[in-house]
Amino acid sequence: MDRSSPTSPPVHQVSIVIPVYGGEKHLMGVVEEIDALTEPTTTPDGNVLRVVELVLVHDCGPDDSASVIRRAAEKWPWVRPVWLSRNFGQHAATIAGMASTGGEWIVTLDEDGQHDPQDIKNLLDVALREDVNLVYAAPTNQAPHAPFRRITSVGAKRVARLLSGGTDTSMFHSFRLVLGEVGRSVAAYAGQGVYLDVALAWVASQPATAPVTLRDEGDRVSGYNLRRLVSHFWKMVLTSGTRGLRMVSLLGVIAATLGFVLAAVLIVLRIVNGAAVQGWTSMIVVTLLCSGAILFALGVIAEYVGVAVGMAMGKPPYLIVSDPEQGPLGRRSRSRD
Repeated sequence: MDRSSPTSPPVHQVSIVIPVYGGEKHLMGVVEEIDALTEPTTTPDGNVLRVVELVLVHDCGPDDSASVIRRAAEKWPWVRPVWLSRNFGQHAATIAGMASTGGEWIVTLDEDGQHDPQDIKNLLDVALREDVNLVYAAPTNQAPHAPFRRITSVGAKRVARLLSGGTDTSMFHSFRLVLGEVGRSVAAYAGQGVYLDVALAWVASQPATAPVTLRDEGDRVSGYNLRRLVSHFWKMVLTSGTRGLRMVSLLGVIAATLGFVLAAVLIVLRIVNGAAVQGWTSMIVVTLLCSGAILFALGVIAEYVGVAVGMAMGKPPYLIVSDPEQGPLGRRSRSRD
């Protein structure tokens, strides 16, 4: 942190990371709002912060966000572009940005303007007041999503909390403030397919929350369809620990117990009645249920094995390259030939 004089309050240096996928229309407005925080700014609690850099991570989206990033970098010296070789997803792009920062604190924002940069002051106050190294935004209003997505999001977080052994996944939010050394350490060791907030929970202190008000996304269409949301949820479950495997074992014990009880009942009925037991349909139903449970268990185990194999093979969670417009494969390079 900066110290202008022995009696002046310390200036907390903040690095902001924004993963950019579809920010062509909204990103420049967000950067302009952040510009006001590049000068020392006093928070409600009397702390002083200054944004020293904005890391824009280009995640190879479908629009022309790259041109917006270049214009922002040309206009403001504190804007730093980071270019990924292909689309890796929001969490991987955020991790790549965190690894590229140098500030005392790291803040992650969305590109669509839903998060007000001025709320960073509230997050920092909570971190310093409660002496924690991780603070999540806690929206006081509902996210501007469809009711189906809100309901499924709440349900998915509850299931993930159960499978993760009690980790409070309801706090997870893409608007977060984390101590720089913690964020960069997580970015250094996080493996392929890791869920960022789960990785932070492994090493950060008990996180706190700060109230914020979400703004409307405008006409921006969410980049998360049903398939991406399911994949997002499954990644959170798989990287939350091995409780999922233990629950698979429990499922097997329950199925085996039910099978043993049913077999005992059938034997008793056979001895007492002295005739074949009627119930072909029920037997088929039980067989199908048990077979389904077995296949489900094998599928869960296979997913865990897949995550482990991906890490063992050294598959990187992201790859940073040079600006596609200026690198060896860029149009500018080809124009010189």
